[in-house]
Amino acid sequence: MAGTSALRAILACALVLGCASAAAAQGPCRLALVLGMDISSSVDPLEDALQRGGLAQALRAPDVADAILSQPDRPVALAMFEWSGRVQQDIVLPWVMLTDGAAILATADRIATSRRSYAEFSTAIGHAVDYAYDLFREGPVCDARVLDLSGDGVNNDGPSAAEAYAMRDYSDITVNALAIEVEETGTDHGLSEGAEEGLAAYFKAEVIHGPGAFVERADGFEDFARAMRRKLLRELQIQVGQTQD
Repeated sequence: MAGTSALRAILACALVLGCASAAAAQGPCRLALVLGMDISSSVDPLEDALQRGGLAQALRAPDVADAILSQPDRPVALAMFEWSGRVQQDIVLPWVMLTDGAAILATADRIATSRRSYAEFSTAIGHAVDYAYDLFREGPVCDARVLDLSGDGVNNDGPSAAEAYAMRDYSDITVNALAIEVEETGTDHGLSEGAEEGLAAYFKAEVIHGPGAFVERADGFEDFARAMRRKLLRELQIQVGQTQD
């Protein structure tokens, strides 16, 4: 019996050491990046396609790929979800470690060919950041955690982002925003409900969170790919705790 126990202990130790060696070989994760894409009712089918295609295009950009792979021993982990109302959040891309060009291209293709789950719900920003919180807790342990939240309107359902931050510990999560500025005529983006000075100003005052957090602006959905590429480059180069303009 004693011999069996000793053998089990040796095997368990070997298993632990083997796992530790595999983790060390892979290297630590330097950034866990979550992309949150707005699919509220103000986003029509063409605009939704421009977001997905634009994000895929940004990921495929050579300078973005170079930034992702700039530290081969310290990879970037990526996940993506779509969001709208109180309970309308769905995973588009589960956590993936971007360790090489093939992984980046496969991720871009998956996003580009994805389809939205909802099209008729409100803009619940507080619920979106709360959903991202759980996604981070289920993901890999990395040096930094960044939520990249894009949207075309203000919060109009449920708690605000500030209220969500007050309910849980977001001290190790930076929240950046991509404000898609659109013309109010013929749209339902809610600018008159709280973003009279523009959506970028609203996101700066009400949504972004943490040291170094910033807002990137897209001039309409047609400008989404350019703005997302610029935003990803900033997020991939940022140092933890560094102040951004």
